[in-house]
Parts: sequence; structure tokens; C-alpha cells
Amino acid sequence: MSQTEPSAESRPSRLSGFAGAVRAPFRAILNLALPRLCPACRVPVEAEGLCPACWSQLAFIAPPYCARLGIPFTYDPGPGILSMKAIADPPAYDRARAAVRYDDVSRTLVHALKYGDRPDLAPMMGRWMAHAGRELLADADALVPVPLHWRRLFARRFNQSATLAGAVASQTGVPVAHTALKRVKSTAQQVGLSKDQRATNVQGAFRVPPDGRLEVAGRRLVLVDDVLTSGATVEGCARALLRAGASHVDVLVFARVVDAARSPI
Repeated sequence: MSQTEPSAESRPSRLSGFAGAVRAPFRAILNLALPRLCPACRVPVEAEGLCPACWSQLAFIAPPYCARLGIPFTYDPGPGILSMKAIADPPAYDRARAAVRYDDVSRTLVHALKYGDRPDLAPMMGRWMAHAGRELLADADALVPVPLHWRRLFARRFNQSATLAGAVASQTGVPVAHTALKRVKSTAQQVGLSKDQRATNVQGAFRVPPDGRLEVAGRRLVLVDDVLTSGATVEGCARALLRAGASHVDVLVFARVVDAARSPI
């Protein structure tokens, strides 16, 4: 393939960028003409961001938490303590961090970004992610967005994980390695699947392409995604990156599911 001929995988991404550039002026005009609304509940607000009611309901994740998985503890057991889940079933990646718990408000923000054509939410979400993942990002060589299969990327027009990675990069200066990881298998939606079904669904779905190996080998990478549920997707991504020679792989997400009914330790 010549250098001037775009690959099949890159065409949806370029189309997404063109569509975003076309929509941006119209969105700017609407923002001036219409009142600002809270992205979670749609009530008018005076400035960009959440209204006071939704802000008070947003559950930020802060220490104490599991040093490996980032799951919040119900009390402080001391520095460096791992949760029983991390000990019993350690992940392929080194550490995971999330900005907020996945609840009603954060779910609304994720869905607005992902399905509601609200990429303008990414800078706000990226700031919170950069703060939550500051220890991961301090020595990271690159951010790696969890990729979409090209068919889903074409249908959705953009990859929300790549959009969030770009927002984190603008806050931290850590570059985004867009070609480091590829989804080579079109998988079913993970929503509604059990933990075992999720793991089976993404098995063999991710691969480091030949032109991405230089972005991976010997480097400290941070996987970026919107939501961490069972961990099957980031586990599959981390294994692919480690097989390709990454020295360390961490995970940074906007929101993670936390089982409030059980103590993690």
C-alpha cells in the first residue's frame, strides 16, 4: 500500500475528524444562542460544568484504595495494601485508577459523551482523570486508547476512549499512541454479559500491529477507557501490549464500577 493511500482502518478516523470539524462551528453558535445546561440533568447553569445538585452526587474516588486495582476501601488499612480481589485474581496490568464511581451522574456523562454527540464534555472529564491518575502519568511514556473495531468506529464516528485520551494528554503533555493497539475482532456489546462471558467475548480481540510496535516495546503505557466494569477489556488490551514488549501497563478510566454491598478487604 502506498503512503498516500489510507488504510481501511484509518478512513473512519479521518471521516470522524472531518465530521467533528464540520460540526464544531454549529455547536459554537448553539452554545452562544442557547443557555448553558447541566450535562447530567439539563437544568440551566451559569458556567460550564455540573449544577450544584449533580456535583454533590458525583462520587470521586480518593485514597484509601487498593494500590493495585484502585478500588476504594471502607477504611484506611495503611499504605500499599491490596484488596482481596487483587490478591486472589491479579490483573495483567500493574495499576488501575478511576476518577469517579460509576453511578447515575457519571453514567449520564459517559452516555452523553459516547452516544449523545457531546465531545465538549471530554475536557472536563479528562481533567478529573488526569488528577486521579497523576501517579500513573508521572512516568508514563504514552497513553493508549482502548480501540474500537473499524466497523463500530465508522458507525459511531469517533472513539470516546481516544477523545478522553486526548483530553488527558492536553492536561499532562503525555502523548497519545493512536496506532499502538488495534481491535482485530468485532465483538458483541459487553453490556449485560457476565464476567466470564465478557472475558470470552474479547479473547483475541486486540493486537499490536507491526507499525505500532515501536510505540510499545520497552515503554511505560497507560491504557485509557471510559468505564471499567469487569476489567475484561483492559485485561485483553494489557496482555496484547505486554506480549509486544511493553515494560509496564497501567489503566486510567473516567469511572469504575464499585460493589457497594461488599467491602473490598
